[in-house]
Amino acid sequence: MRIVGVILILFFINWSSLAQYYEARDLTAENVFTENIEGPNVDKAGNLYVVNFQRDGTIGFVKPNGEVELFVTLPEGSVANAIMFDKKGNMLLADWKGHNVLKVDAKTKAVSVYVRSEHFNQPNDLCISKKGKLFASDPNWKESTGKLWRIDGPGKATLLADNMGTTNGIELSPDETKLYVNESVQRTVWVFDVDRKGNISNKKLFYQFEDFGLDGMKCDKLGNLYITRHGKGIIAILSPEGKLLHEVKMAGKLTSNLTFGGLDGKTCFVTLQDRKCVEVFESEVAGKNFK
Repeated sequence: MRIVGVILILFFINWSSLAQYYEARDLTAENVFTENIEGPNVDKAGNLYVVNFQRDGTIGFVKPNGEVELFVTLPEGSVANAIMFDKKGNMLLADWKGHNVLKVDAKTKAVSVYVRSEHFNQPNDLCISKKGKLFASDPNWKESTGKLWRIDGPGKATLLADNMGTTNGIELSPDETKLYVNESVQRTVWVFDVDRKGNISNKKLFYQFEDFGLDGMKCDKLGNLYITRHGKGIIAILSPEGKLLHEVKMAGKLTSNLTFGGLDGKTCFVTLQDRKCVEVFESEVAGKNFK
């Protein structure tokens, strides 16, 4: 009986440990951000930032206890949709309203135009390579089309792909040999090969969803792809082979983006546009950039 009791105790301890994964909970209060809440990301120190705090055109700093304070206000006419950090800690922003990519200086918080092109539709989401090459999705929502750009430095934008669907979420695989791009309206996820110079080729269909929209995406260390299912309130987790592994249910329905952070890199921070807040859940695998 004693052995059976020990086995049962170990079983419940193990089950309790597993049960904490993929269970969403609130981090911030509701209605702290605007309906355009998006682009969560963490800096090297693990600090969390989210766009459009209290009003559009701002960046909020989210404390570990869920309290939020203003980090920076963008110039008039600019509204960010995504946040990425370069090697120096500067914040790079997809400014969809101003048709720019902006830079917020890590030391001074000064905001400047990092790159602008008359050929941009409205930069939407960003990912960055270890070499500092920035990749940007660029949808045209009215026409349900989109482009992909590579940005090699200030003012250096190269068009990688045109005539796609409504390009939105964008992410590099952990080894940076693959670039994933989704199309919100078409509900498709594409994967490209990426060479050392950041050129893409060999476009292949990675996954096709039957319903609801797609928004931001991130990879974990194993190369699994986490996709926000806008309208469904789900984070879909796909294996590198394109197999659906998990669907994490959130309290809100309009999931817009996510990022990894926390002490072990396994906390997923998810932005919800209907609730105007941040929810979190724990993953079994750390985000690809966690060291």
